[in-house]
Amino acid sequence: MDMKTIGVVGAGTMGGGIAHLAASSGLDVILYDLNDQLLDAARNRMSKLMDNRISKGKMSEADKAEVLSRIQFTTDLGRMGAVDFAIEVVIEDMNVKKQIFKQLDEILRPGVILATNTSSMSITELAQATGRQSQVAGMHFFNPPQVMKLVEVVRGYQTSDETVAQIRQLCSVLGKEPVEVKKDSPGFIVNRIMVAQFVEAIRLVEEGVASPEDIDKAVTLGLNYPMGPFTLQDFAGVDIGLYVMDYLYNEYKDSRFAAPMAIRRIVRAGRLGKKTGAGWYDYE
Repeated sequence: MDMKTIGVVGAGTMGGGIAHLAASSGLDVILYDLNDQLLDAARNRMSKLMDNRISKGKMSEADKAEVLSRIQFTTDLGRMGAVDFAIEVVIEDMNVKKQIFKQLDEILRPGVILATNTSSMSITELAQATGRQSQVAGMHFFNPPQVMKLVEVVRGYQTSDETVAQIRQLCSVLGKEPVEVKKDSPGFIVNRIMVAQFVEAIRLVEEGVASPEDIDKAVTLGLNYPMGPFTLQDFAGVDIGLYVMDYLYNEYKDSRFAAPMAIRRIVRAGRLGKKTGAGWYDYE
């Protein structure tokens, strides 16, 4: 199927970023969310990012206007009936996602691929909420999607080869590098590796082996990572990190993913990391 119009369901940081990326790549976009405030916030984030590029001479005002003209902002989910490809980018809650998938399955034209940006959840289970299981797959972008090159293309149990090929083609249009996750395994590739590292880093702090600052320094200088595990958790959201740890632990029943008490205390207290002046430095 020729993909000219992309539907994005969810206008948060990731959904808005994916919509912005698609429009910047010459595609038409229909971006949906529950209310105008969420859509306005997404539009403002895009505008601010492009204004920054304009100030650096990397794009013009005309370029910005052209990108924004390709995006239709809507609170009417029924508008997704016009898209050639849809991607869900809502909260990491299986029940919420399954409800969205059920609605989209009724709205989308036959044969239209329905992808999810979930970072960890079962593609097979999501697909079962639809009547198009062979056209359902994971398309996991990384934050910020306008910059990060990787996309994990994740097969569900019934995902077809044709669906995977079309998603790879879309990745090429978007300037992304796809990797294929051949089995529907919780956490896919990156999160399965990364979350285990997060857990071990927190345990090192709990055991008094090293400070968060020195652990970040060791990882960035010793492993050549662009940022350490604590900086990355603060950037991505400590509460989201805890949610993914619990999800992976419940799926695998493996102590590698068991969330340390320190992260639970931080989240329960609403102190979500170094940016608040508390968090990892005051987990007791």
